[in-house]
Amino acid sequence: MLDKNGIAKRIAREVKDGMFVNLGIGIPTLVANYIPEGFNVVLQSENGILGMGPFPFEGEEDADLINAGKQTITLLKGSSVFDSAMSFGMIRGQKVDLTILGAMEVSERGDIANWKIPGKMVKGMGGAMDLVASAKNIIVAMQQVNKAGQSKLLPKCDLPLTGVGCVKKVVTELGVYDILPGGGFKLLERAPGISVEQIKNATAGRLIIDGEVPEMVL
Repeated sequence: MLDKNGIAKRIAREVKDGMFVNLGIGIPTLVANYIPEGFNVVLQSENGILGMGPFPFEGEEDADLINAGKQTITLLKGSSVFDSAMSFGMIRGQKVDLTILGAMEVSERGDIANWKIPGKMVKGMGGAMDLVASAKNIIVAMQQVNKAGQSKLLPKCDLPLTGVGCVKKVVTELGVYDILPGGGFKLLERAPGISVEQIKNATAGRLIIDGEVPEMVL
């Protein structure tokens, strides 16, 4: 199965030349390290950055340059830094082509829960609500099962929702899934070494398998 970097590397293949892309907190931030060479892709961070580069090498960090997850980053030539009002103006104005988010749960109808666990302290929802309400295309990067081995791809989300019917694609340590308009996780690719049977056992929501499912190429 894939580790977090493997998930990010696979999602980077969904990024097209010329895109403006927002990277959420967690696994999505790693996508910056795998943008194909030669692509003109502009990465946006909701705390007010346009033109993020990959993570800095150890010893080259600048504590004043951080993403929305408070991780140190690099800036590419031509990048810009601005206030959160302008950043959310870009998001709400649908200037972002692709949003890549982490999630705690995703339903078979494309609902996403990624901001709150009831009973646990939360500082705030951040930009999650704005991102899912305004994004043209949302891909979720997540672990498919929790620490107890329970599926997080569900018929219906149990946690408070961030957005309804907004997720288009999910990439996990086990596979790649399209969420169909009528509902259901359509399995597109298997992670290296993972069988369809393993994926069935790890998917609580409606799983759709159409013919032979190829192993993903990273």
